[in-house]
Amino acid sequence: MRRRLSGDYEVDEFGFDPDLTDAVFHPLVRLLYRDWFRTEVSGIEHVPDAGAGLVVGNHSGTVALDALVLATALHDRHPAHRYLRLLGADLVFRMPVVSEIARKTGGTVACNPDAERLLGNGELVGVFPEGFKGVGKLYSDRYKLQRFGRGGFVSAALRTGTPIVPVAIVGGEEIYPMLADIKPLARLLKLPYFPVTPTFPWLGPLGMVPLPSKWLIQFCPPIPTAHLRDSADDPLVVFNLADQVRETIQQTLHQLLERRPDPFGP
Repeated sequence: MRRRLSGDYEVDEFGFDPDLTDAVFHPLVRLLYRDWFRTEVSGIEHVPDAGAGLVVGNHSGTVALDALVLATALHDRHPAHRYLRLLGADLVFRMPVVSEIARKTGGTVACNPDAERLLGNGELVGVFPEGFKGVGKLYSDRYKLQRFGRGGFVSAALRTGTPIVPVAIVGGEEIYPMLADIKPLARLLKLPYFPVTPTFPWLGPLGMVPLPSKWLIQFCPPIPTAHLRDSADDPLVVFNLADQVRETIQQTLHQLLERRPDPFGP
C-alpha cells in the first residue's frame, strides 16, 4: 500500500500493472479456478519458459471467465510464473471500469499491431479467435468451435516467428448455460447478445453466480512458425495454419470431454 501511494510501482506502455495483478486480481480468480471450478491443468510444459508465445484457445461461457481462469492458472502452474497478455474485443475497452481492469491486468485490444508489439517484446499473448461467436453460443452448441475469423492471430505469429500453443478448455460452457438469446433486447442495449440461462434474469443478481462445473485445461504441443515468416501475407498459408490450430483444439476438447463425463463431478 505504501508503494502504491508513493507511486513506487511499474506500469508498461499498455497499462499492465504486475503488482496489482498479483496482489488483487489473481487471488480473486484463484478462488474461482482452484476451489469453485476445481480446475485441472495439463500440458503446461508446452508453454515456453521464456520468449514469445501465442496461446490460442476456445471461447465459451456467456461471460468470458475462461480468459481470466486461463491467465491465472497458467501463471500459477508455469515454472516461470509467466503472465498471459490477453487480447480482447473492442467492446471490452469501451466499458467503464472493465476497460481499466483489462488494461491493468495486461490486456489490450485484439488487433495485429498490438499483438505483434507484445510478441516482439517476448511476451506470452492469449487470443480467442471465436470472439463473441464462441462466448455467446447456445448451450446446445457447446464445445463446437465456431469460425476463427480471417486468421489475424496467425498473421501476427508468422510475422514475429512466434510458436502457436493451442489450448483446450472444458468447463466454461456449463457455468452459465445459455438457453436463448433475446436479440431485440441485445440490439437495444448495444450488446452482442442478451442471454437467458437457467438462473438469469430470473434470479436477478444471483443469476450471475457461475455454476460449479468441473474444468479441465490442456495445453497442446506448440506449432512452430519461424520457417514461415515470409508467408505472413499468403492467405492459403494463413488459412491452413488457422485450420490446423482449430482442429487441434476441437480434437482435444473431445478427448477432455471423454475424461469428464459428469460436468459437475469431483
